[in-house]
Amino acid sequence: MEHIQSSMERADILLEALPYIRRFYNKTIVIKYGGHAMVDQDLKDKFARDIVMMKYIGINPVVVHGGGPQIGSLLKKLGKESKFIQGMRVTDEETMDIVEMVLVGMVNKEIVGLINRHGGKAVGLSGKDGNLIEAEKYYLNDEKAKNTPSEIIDIGLVGKVKAVNTELIVTLGQNSFIPVIAPTGIGEHGETYNINADIVAGEVAAALKAEKLLLLTDVPGVLDANKNLIHTMTNQDALNLIDDGTVEGGMFPKVKCCLKALRGGVKKAHIIDGRLKHAILLEVFTDKGIGTEIVL
Repeated sequence: MEHIQSSMERADILLEALPYIRRFYNKTIVIKYGGHAMVDQDLKDKFARDIVMMKYIGINPVVVHGGGPQIGSLLKKLGKESKFIQGMRVTDEETMDIVEMVLVGMVNKEIVGLINRHGGKAVGLSGKDGNLIEAEKYYLNDEKAKNTPSEIIDIGLVGKVKAVNTELIVTLGQNSFIPVIAPTGIGEHGETYNINADIVAGEVAAALKAEKLLLLTDVPGVLDANKNLIHTMTNQDALNLIDDGTVEGGMFPKVKCCLKALRGGVKKAHIIDGRLKHAILLEVFTDKGIGTEIVL
């Protein structure tokens, strides 16, 4: 009887997922893959299986990944210090070579290999492939005092997205492939730029007019002033939480990224806990979800 009861419960789970499978069939979902989910081997395997499952049931997943810890680790091994200003990595030409080697040559290929090993057909891309991500130099502004001009800080080959050319992503998706994108961009003169992965994911999602943008993090989602999880919030709710200081630190750029993606045409954005097994499936295919959903 226990076996029958367990089977019935699994059937109920499948039935709960059915309306979501129908709703998102042939739709694009962009997933920013990062944090602990990229380090723990069990979570890495489950992430790959989740992505493959989405593809097999008719959804078009597009993966954008980070790689900050891996870059920092290799820089340390090579005896090169990691320097950050306002949370952004200072990237000279030598550092950029290492960043590109880690993101495109190591991390990207590992993710592609994982997905393929679990039955998918993943293809690794960088911003240079097909001029996928056109970028321009990003400068920081440092305001020294009120009512004085802010100082412009050059942090090297750090870029911002100028344009996303989606033709390659769309073509791959239509031919059963899963695009896996490293967050680098190409400049006007062929130079390579290091770009924040959250920003790239948001810009790619907006360019594709994706159904959803999912950001995997190492926290449950957006928390209110009492540290309780906010399950759903609007654009205005998010702006209010930013204004009153509730959304701060590392969550601030993630929420801003989601808001920009929504304004660019993405239907919904989600900030979820990538430390949970099958976090993507739990957010997309269950009634309650597990993280914070942000809508216009």
